[in-house]
Amino acid sequence: MTIYKNYDQEALNKQYNNRSRVPEFDQIVQQWNTQSEALRQQIRYHRDLQYGTHERNRLDIFPSTDPHSPVHVYFHGGYWQSRDKADFHFIANGFIKHNITTALVSYPLAPQASMDDIIDSCRQAMAWLYRHVAEYTGDPGRIYISGHSAGGHLVAMLMATNWQELAEDLPANLIKGGCAISGLYNLLPIQLSHVNDLIGMDEATARRNSPIYLSPGSNAPLIVTMGEAESDEYHAQSQELVDAWSKKGLSITHLPIAKANHFSILDHLTTEGASLNRAILAQMGLSSQ
Repeated sequence: MTIYKNYDQEALNKQYNNRSRVPEFDQIVQQWNTQSEALRQQIRYHRDLQYGTHERNRLDIFPSTDPHSPVHVYFHGGYWQSRDKADFHFIANGFIKHNITTALVSYPLAPQASMDDIIDSCRQAMAWLYRHVAEYTGDPGRIYISGHSAGGHLVAMLMATNWQELAEDLPANLIKGGCAISGLYNLLPIQLSHVNDLIGMDEATARRNSPIYLSPGSNAPLIVTMGEAESDEYHAQSQELVDAWSKKGLSITHLPIAKANHFSILDHLTTEGASLNRAILAQMGLSSQ
């Protein structure tokens, strides 16, 4: 029996089972861990800065050596139910050399936190950074965000946020640009898949937290990227967001990455000269040279 598009339950679950599509997953994660530990040994950083009351309302900052540096904020993936900011410290290595202050955010996870709770937490993190990042060499007027997988979804939700509704001191253009990597922008198929077992969304929750049904909160440009080796549904997710938000006048760069899978795509975020790394630097007005 089909439950979404032409997929039955097994086929839909397979579309969103990224590990099963990438046999080298364990080796990739080990590489992330090795690179993150190496960076922690080399660079002074600020650990577990608390931006809210929940135990996972914490972020780490790798400061640039220059004051008033542009800021890159990264939101990790894990289907909203696993992973931690420290798993992705290696991301900072792609930006420190360009005098960019990098922040990595942890947030509450399902099933203890609902989807609404998770998104609210990430909004709290952005508000905290706007108010405090100048204490860590960052320029609050030049904050850019990126996120991978579930983090890509969070990037889009943050870019759909009306910041002035949250607090009067927050500017409407708090985010100057974003990059959503292998993200999920229509949560209706997620709500029907095995991914929802721990998240527990109903259809209404999935719909109100689906960026394709929302509008951008400002005219900040957005990069939407995914690996060409990802599933058909991941390609469809990205195309749906590009179509929906382009129609609303947003400047979007659609950037499929040749040969990349759902996990190896992060190499293209951090590797000097890679198209994704260049695109993010260009969005910040910086050169990759």
